[in-house]
Amino acid sequence: MNSLGHVTPQSRHFNEPLPLQSGAQLRDYTLVYETYGTLNADKTNAVLVCHALNASHHVAGTYAGQERSEGWWDNLVGPGKPLDTNRFFVIGVNNPGSCFGSTGPTHTNPATGRPYGADFPVVTVEDWVDAQARLLDALGVTQLAAVLGGSLGGMQALGWSLRHPNRLRHCIAIATAPNLSAQNIAFNEVARRAIVTDPDFHGGHYTAHGVVPKRGLRVARMIGHITYLSDDVMASKFGRLTRNGGGDASSRFAYSTQDIEFEIESYLRYQGDKFSDYFDANTYLLITRALDYFDPAREHGGDLAAAFAKARCRFQLVSFTTDWRFSPARSREIVKALVDNRHAVSYAEIEAPHGHDAFLLDDARYHALLRACFDNIAKETEAMKSAPIFTGLAV
Repeated sequence: MNSLGHVTPQSRHFNEPLPLQSGAQLRDYTLVYETYGTLNADKTNAVLVCHALNASHHVAGTYAGQERSEGWWDNLVGPGKPLDTNRFFVIGVNNPGSCFGSTGPTHTNPATGRPYGADFPVVTVEDWVDAQARLLDALGVTQLAAVLGGSLGGMQALGWSLRHPNRLRHCIAIATAPNLSAQNIAFNEVARRAIVTDPDFHGGHYTAHGVVPKRGLRVARMIGHITYLSDDVMASKFGRLTRNGGGDASSRFAYSTQDIEFEIESYLRYQGDKFSDYFDANTYLLITRALDYFDPAREHGGDLAAAFAKARCRFQLVSFTTDWRFSPARSREIVKALVDNRHAVSYAEIEAPHGHDAFLLDDARYHALLRACFDNIAKETEAMKSAPIFTGLAV
């Protein structure tokens, strides 16, 4: 399939403060984003793609002069791909608090003249949705054909359907959940403790000390990566293979207890090392907290159906059978809440061995499903040229 080729990030600065759910505000801020395809004359073909924990605005395409710079969802977004940029105007936004260009902990706090560090305000999924809405206002997009996201991005897609119900026609939420389970919060907390107990953390102001808490970041990434893979994938890729190929007992046990012996250990350490070279520790703390806090039913006494009563768009939910971090049962909770409200919803549960990471990978059935979904949205968008503007589905 054709690639988008080289793409260029854009940025937009906002002087008007962004009110946050915590009661604080982001006084002024910059959002970095990328767009692919062409916005039609009616401005009805825009699709917002929301990123997950360690991703960014760079959804698709490549950067000139950089090897291995494909966007994180390049297999899905582009000319002739399931989300076809010949038909849609696709927008990827880096959220506030991230470390990929938008205002975050590494940027200067205008109140102090020093990097925010640990003083960057707590942000939530709802805050990100509101920031994205402001960018769309600036781009002249009053309504989205769809909001698409996987994992934490899926939570943002759901958040769009609740905070701005008349500004999207379709919500496509993949491998996500209506809130985190206690087990998921526990994994996040262990990862955070690995970071904050690193001697180089310095209360989150490590920049002032000229250091980075890499040890904590490595462990945090290793913990997270375990939860993204299924047991079947780890068994097929690594099993109990050792780095010396098995060897005899005398060679096997010649290792120090601190050395790498099993291939899975080598893999996890590689992932941890790579992550610690490009990700910011304070950003990791902020984003995992945003995951923990997402819970639209909380304001409704735990009633998820009541939370989704305000939604007006059509929904497509997708889950994967071996995803134990965001299990199919969690997607089915969302589906039930939507059905209880008589909202238009389709649900697909795909048998795939890859665990949570399946939403990023090439799976023929999964991509065929999304292609059909976006084909229908494209036809609807074309039909809107002679129809009244969408103002929500009748319930």
